[in-house]
Amino acid sequence: MDRATSHALQRFGLGPRGDEAVSIGEPRAWLLAQLRPAPLPEALQGIASTPPAALGARGDAAARQQLMRDARQRYLEQSARRFVVQLQSERPLHERLVMFWSNHFCVSVQKPVVAGLANRYEVEAIRPHVSGRFADMLLAVARHPAMLLYLDNAQSVGPDSRAGRRRDRGLNENFARELLELHTLGVDGPYGQNDVIALARILTGWSLARGDDGPVARHAYRPELHQPGTKTLLGQSFGEAGEAEGEQALRLLARHPATARHLCTKLARHFVADQPPPALVERLARTWQDSDGDLARVMAALIGSDEAWAQPLAKLKTPYEFALASLRLCQLVPEPMQVIQGLEALDARPFNAPSPAGLPDTASDWNAPNAILKRVSWAHRLGQRLPPAPDPMAIADQALGPLLGDNSRRTIARAASAQDAFALLLASPEFQRR
Repeated sequence: MDRATSHALQRFGLGPRGDEAVSIGEPRAWLLAQLRPAPLPEALQGIASTPPAALGARGDAAARQQLMRDARQRYLEQSARRFVVQLQSERPLHERLVMFWSNHFCVSVQKPVVAGLANRYEVEAIRPHVSGRFADMLLAVARHPAMLLYLDNAQSVGPDSRAGRRRDRGLNENFARELLELHTLGVDGPYGQNDVIALARILTGWSLARGDDGPVARHAYRPELHQPGTKTLLGQSFGEAGEAEGEQALRLLARHPATARHLCTKLARHFVADQPPPALVERLARTWQDSDGDLARVMAALIGSDEAWAQPLAKLKTPYEFALASLRLCQLVPEPMQVIQGLEALDARPFNAPSPAGLPDTASDWNAPNAILKRVSWAHRLGQRLPPAPDPMAIADQALGPLLGDNSRRTIARAASAQDAFALLLASPEFQRR
């Protein structure tokens, strides 16, 4: 395996599946082909077709508790299915982009009402758009019940709306603030508190459908919640237009130069280095603006850059990525409950970020001694489950090729058993990086 192939598999992919390195061909062409649209994996199609769920049962605590238990079980089952799809995927760059954008537009099961919707959110709002236009993804996210519930926009009521004049409920700024600070312009972006309030007013009415027992998990625009009148966002006036106000505002944010810089910095940080080269970020941002946020073209520019291939593998895999890379290498497909238990052992359950900012993306966030010890223990347990490999060094070459250093080679070669050799490979500094 040459260095470019190793970079393609590790930096842009999820690690090789067995001896996959011999079959990918020219590395850049292999990656670019994965930016083309593809059907939803069959294992995930049932998630997308799940009918909208009731989110509450009026006056019945036992029924509400059962709904929450059912939602939690659905989250676990669907998360295991998602992991296996990624484990077996022949389009690992596509899967990495799904994870990147899902984390960028974070929803978390730490808010229990999100649990039954998290995987469906990714399937419906993220997956269809990772190689499309950013504005379309932003609109899909903003309309999805998981996001509307997670950041409380479903509860936001314009003070002067029909509902606002009748009830003691008011404007909720959470979604508007995170849209500006996290999802588009960035924390240092050109906006102020007045813009947060204006966007929150624009998005009133973006809520959930109503059923016999309360809200159901389906987006609906509810005009009785919408704040009437003209609003001013980033110096631009939005006349009274109902739901269309929100669409216009989100497209304005998607096309803003600050959004291009913020998100291209995040992409370069994710794929290249914790401190990405400024020149690379600027080129990606120009591509973003020239293409109206065409994410496939932005990724093609990243893949075509010299920096993406010249930089050493310096990114530290997240615990979830480490689990995927380990199991892809040995081509082991665990049972669903084993998936969940394995991820729990690494503190790596999906959709479990502590805040709307999502999971962090720099080495210093993942290299605490206790976290590294968990990886080593996990690698040892996995190594003991595998049949003895006839040639552990051949597997090491399949995994990392020329990226495996001499010290790690000597350590693996001196292992007492083939299982220990595999565990030492997974625990090596080189395997931890991407």
